Amino acid sequence: MLSYEVLLKSFPFVLSGLKLTVILTVCSFVIGQVLALPLGLALYSRRWWLRVPAAFYTFIIRGSPLLVQIYIIYYGFSQFPAVRDSIFWPVLKEPFYCALLAIGLNSAAYMAEIIAGALRKIPPGQQEACLSLGLPNRYKFRDVLLPQMYRAIFPMIGSEMILVLKASALASAITLMEMIGMAKLFFSRAYTPFEPFIAAGILYLLIGLVISIAFRVLEKRLFIPASAGSWNPLKR
Repeated sequence: MLSYEVLLKSFPFVLSGLKLTVILTVCSFVIGQVLALPLGLALYSRRWWLRVPAAFYTFIIRGSPLLVQIYIIYYGFSQFPAVRDSIFWPVLKEPFYCALLAIGLNSAAYMAEIIAGALRKIPPGQQEACLSLGLPNRYKFRDVLLPQMYRAIFPMIGSEMILVLKASALASAITLMEMIGMAKLFFSRAYTPFEPFIAAGILYLLIGLVISIAFRVLEKRLFIPASAGSWNPLKR
């Protein structure tokens, strides 16, 4: 039976893992966003030698469970002597960096598909206008296509950060003591299965709410509201 006294006691215990959860979420999100843009551009490209490897990567990452990816990076790579003898071993032997890498790579695959999809829905007339003006590709993307694309997908970027936050809970599977890890530790000591995980769930909801509000405020400050007839790739 649920004990409110135990629930209140579990909050500060679970909260002690908040710092690691936030660090893991923010760093993984940044890695995902940085990698997503070149991946998305590769998916959008007409050059098969760019598009096919990017499509294969997103297929593998999106088609397999994130937990499996974390296990492969943390437990699997260490089985190869070449990895243990490489310059990457000081990073790959640490559970934090393995979780960071797995979640960041996973997020990048999903965001790359969103970016490529938004770019494909930009009206072809805009690209024809860039061509008629003689704009090089780098200026076409930097000044015309990417600003519109990011404006359209900005709410989805906020949603992706919330997904990364929830994905960070899987880091407890490789001994990281973020909020879920602390909830498991509380459970192992007090033998109360409900209270610590309810506390963790409430904290995740609150953090997700803060992220959602922050992105809505940023959207209003960074982007001028679209007019009724303006292009929106998310509008059907």
